[in-house]
Amino acid sequence: MKTSFFQTLIVLLIGCWLASSDRIYGETTKNNERTTVKQQDWGSADGKDVFLYTLQNANGIVCKLTNWGATITELHVPDRDGKMEDVVLGYESLARWLDSDGEGSPNPAYMGCTVGRVCNRINKGQFELDGKNYQLATNNDPNHLHGGNVGWDKQVWSSEPVENADGAGVKFTLTSPDGDENYPGEVKASVTYFLTNAGDLTAEFSATSDQNTPVNMTNHSYFNLKGQGKGTILDHQLKLESDRQTNFDKTGIPTGKMDSVKDTPLDFTTPRAIGERIGKLTGDPGGYDHNFVLREEKVSEPQLAATLYDPESGRELEIYTTEVGIQFYSGNYLDGGLTGKDNKTYHKHYGLCLEPQFHPDSVNQSHFPNSVLSPGETYTHKCIYKFDARP
Repeated sequence: MKTSFFQTLIVLLIGCWLASSDRIYGETTKNNERTTVKQQDWGSADGKDVFLYTLQNANGIVCKLTNWGATITELHVPDRDGKMEDVVLGYESLARWLDSDGEGSPNPAYMGCTVGRVCNRINKGQFELDGKNYQLATNNDPNHLHGGNVGWDKQVWSSEPVENADGAGVKFTLTSPDGDENYPGEVKASVTYFLTNAGDLTAEFSATSDQNTPVNMTNHSYFNLKGQGKGTILDHQLKLESDRQTNFDKTGIPTGKMDSVKDTPLDFTTPRAIGERIGKLTGDPGGYDHNFVLREEKVSEPQLAATLYDPESGRELEIYTTEVGIQFYSGNYLDGGLTGKDNKTYHKHYGLCLEPQFHPDSVNQSHFPNSVLSPGETYTHKCIYKFDARP
């Protein structure tokens, strides 16, 4: 049967549309040679195109990312028997990320996102810089949290796939204008999430500014090594490479003291079950939300900061970072009000965050490592997530 000119044209047009909306970069082989990057259209937000990226290596590890908030949406890794599970909390569709609680709140728990311009808390949303006082949003009354009402986690980033001989990933870039959430200076920021052929997930953060301004970037993924939605993380075992924590007041702001964790529920210098001593912590809603001191200054190459292990599945996560501190948050404010992937309800302690970063409120704490970025400097932070499975 002869094919008409118009039939041929339609086929070509459909092919072009598919190529533009669902692109695959790189190649995967059974010999662990390359990792794939797949890009697909995922909708729009604030009048900008949103994409979903799928990274997959030859061993079946899958990481999904979106340029809305430069967010990790899924992360599938094997257990001791090779069974894959998604080990991060999140949502299945862009619509659910944009309205996570049914009341119009976009990702109120900051699941999986890239946080900036400054992660964690700033005391009363205030700081002084170069003789000028700045007042930021107090979106975590009475303090400023995770960059404000519309931080970098709720913005559409530019994005492009990247690949080399070691693996593949996605580079996200964002220009934060002078006055964004009332911060000074125009900041050009980027983060590259990269899945290696060996199965490590790396995050490399970078920023420059045309004025002095505080910058403190991290990823806010909630991990559950049993699999997202499969119960609490209280039986997970945690070891932190830290023997001190930044003492804080009842609102989460450091007092300026760095206290020893010895003989306290904060002592994770040896592996301990998270639920073992969590009941000894006071306050409402209870649980861990503490910053641990890793070192006095940033380092050039990532060093081990935390080891998380789930005895049930055998999955293990090691986190390496160049940063000076790490915030451990045990999902205390998850209260059953959010329904995530596979229609799973996220209850208290259904996930935990391990967030490498500068110490909280560093811009107001002169004896903490300096978090102010000046013109001509480049802020950098590299983090590595290494997954394994014990027998």
